[in-house]
Amino acid sequence: MLTLLLTGCALGPAPRPELPQPAAWQASLPHGGSSEQLGQWWARFDDPLLAALVRQAEAANPGLQQAVARIAQARAAAGAAQGAALPQLGLGGSLNRSRAAVPSSEGTRSLGSVGLDASWELDLFSRQRLQSQAASERAAASTLAWHQAKISLAAEVAQNYLGLRSCERLLDIVQRDAESMRLIAGYAQDKARVGLESPAAAALLQASSAEAAGRVLAQRADCDLQIKALVALTVLDEPALRARLTEGRARLPQSARFAVPALPADLLAQRPDLAASEREVLAAWAERGAADAERYPQLRLTGAFSRGALRVGGLRDSGEGWSLGPTLSLPLFDGGTRRANLDAAQARYEEALALHKERLLGAVREVEEVLVRLDAAEAREGHAQDSARGYEASLQATQARWQRGLASAAELEEARRLALNAQATLLQVQRERQSAWIALYKASGGGGWQQP
Repeated sequence: MLTLLLTGCALGPAPRPELPQPAAWQASLPHGGSSEQLGQWWARFDDPLLAALVRQAEAANPGLQQAVARIAQARAAAGAAQGAALPQLGLGGSLNRSRAAVPSSEGTRSLGSVGLDASWELDLFSRQRLQSQAASERAAASTLAWHQAKISLAAEVAQNYLGLRSCERLLDIVQRDAESMRLIAGYAQDKARVGLESPAAAALLQASSAEAAGRVLAQRADCDLQIKALVALTVLDEPALRARLTEGRARLPQSARFAVPALPADLLAQRPDLAASEREVLAAWAERGAADAERYPQLRLTGAFSRGALRVGGLRDSGEGWSLGPTLSLPLFDGGTRRANLDAAQARYEEALALHKERLLGAVREVEEVLVRLDAAEAREGHAQDSARGYEASLQATQARWQRGLASAAELEEARRLALNAQATLLQVQRERQSAWIALYKASGGGGWQQP
């Protein structure tokens, strides 16, 4: 028996798995990588409406409400697993009246009883403790999953908001271009009527004007789609949301810079998805230990106390009874069922561990890619600004030459397209830079979140 007890003591949980950690980031870090608290992330953007929409989404989004319900389910399961290790006590009673089909001297028969049953399984080999530990780890993982859901939702709201502001700015650009082309096309028609412009050139500019007008309609539809996406995320009434979006229209939110920790472990420790994944590994290991404990004897203490009364005709009798004693069950032969359950639990543990390593490597890659995007966008923005200014100056000069008859309509159209593309490219680069900051928020585990 002592040998069995010592064997049972060896079935406890294993220490946390040792996972590989990269020594340092390979991509360029903003501000050289000195550490700084990442809390109050959205306050770093100079747009209070963005922070307000994120808070609104966190308060009302159905996806987060589902995550909260899953937390309640996991905690209830953990409570049930903990309760299973405690003594069980039950109270029961019965009352039965009967009469024989064939008349007899006994007449009506009445039998009543009340009983108290108790049982307690001694957790000799930690089976119940490990099952309780697994349920607790999964409850913690569900809470961490809620943190991750909040982070993903906030990043999605911010990306959609950034997309809307970019769309509005691009809409202003194409509207100015369409208005300019409308005036130029009208001027070309007047010149063509007096023979100062060829009909082909006037038709070219008229077609460009129609194309620009169509581009305005398409861009306005894109902006409406962005608003509807924000409505779905924030669960706000669309007219009320449109009214709030009027302020700050076509203005891209700008983020203040912050430092990224130089060591990947410092940043990845903030990610709730990795912490949840580690909890799943620990839960799988505890379940593996519980499956192993199933192969060993189980000792249960049971007891009962009852009191009954019997009445037959005019006779009455009553009495009390009790029982108390241990019950030992020893598995001898089960056709390999318990061994197979242990092998399956071991395989689930190895799968969870491999998945955790995969997620860790994926998180490192995600941060590296975001840092590369951020560095590239910041480096490109200056060139994009120079390009937009140069093409705009070229367009103005070409338009002046065309009005004096020194440039063709084809030259004017080419200059206009180059200038429009340069402005759109500048806007895209600016959006990519701010989008990279938002992606870094998600990749860094939501800024101020800290693992308990």
